[in-house]
Amino acid sequence: MDYSRYTNLKVELHEHGIAEVILGEPGKLPAADATGHGELADIWRDLDRDAAVSVIVVRGQDKGFSAGGTLDLVAAMVDEFEHRARVWKEARDIVYNMINCSKVIVSAINGPAVGGGLAVALLADISIAAKNARLIDGHTRLGVAAGDHAAIIWPLLCGMAKAKLHLLLSNEISGEEAERIGLVSMAVEADVLRDTAFDVARKLAAGPQTALRWTKHSLNNWLRQAGPIFDNSVALEMLGFTGPEVREGLAAVRERRTPNFPAGSPI
Repeated sequence: MDYSRYTNLKVELHEHGIAEVILGEPGKLPAADATGHGELADIWRDLDRDAAVSVIVVRGQDKGFSAGGTLDLVAAMVDEFEHRARVWKEARDIVYNMINCSKVIVSAINGPAVGGGLAVALLADISIAAKNARLIDGHTRLGVAAGDHAAIIWPLLCGMAKAKLHLLLSNEISGEEAERIGLVSMAVEADVLRDTAFDVARKLAAGPQTALRWTKHSLNNWLRQAGPIFDNSVALEMLGFTGPEVREGLAAVRERRTPNFPAGSPI
């Protein structure tokens, strides 16, 4: 499999059939532009078809796992239907392609993990966070519905009460707290994060691949049956990109201030 076409992420193949997916560029906090968002959707299908890959580890750079989408990407979605339509499809593909990828995915979450990057981090089959990682969904803070992945998986991971608390308030959650509430599989010290992820990956790679993949497939039926909930959330998120709240949210991010959302609601 040729992964050279990917420009916003890199794939390194290690022994025992472990593929390491590295988001972004060294020295920078990964952020998905229009190209990168599409690559986050496509990579799981390529890895699934690659007979040389048994297990996948996905991680960010030293500065963090992901900053989410770039401001240019968000602005384009606000201004143009074509961009909203494309990102809507890609957002669905990220989730469903990860769910349907037969290979077990392990995420190593450090620093900030925001937006679409957080979707990748939490949709991994085994999610390992640094204790000082910062998980932030952030959609409602921007002024749109929590769409990317939250509605399909957060209630299953941490329960409806915690999901509503953190998604409605756009709370920042540490890796340690995320483990406590069940949002991630485990939390470890930052300096052993990657080693821990690879230790888990090596154990998985040494296991019975058919049994592991069929177990993943069976468990992910919980997510598949929640597909209509997820589809609705992504559609409402995209609808929000046509309204006034996201314009104020985007301006607040650019100006590094607290948003002043319009009072009341048309609905």
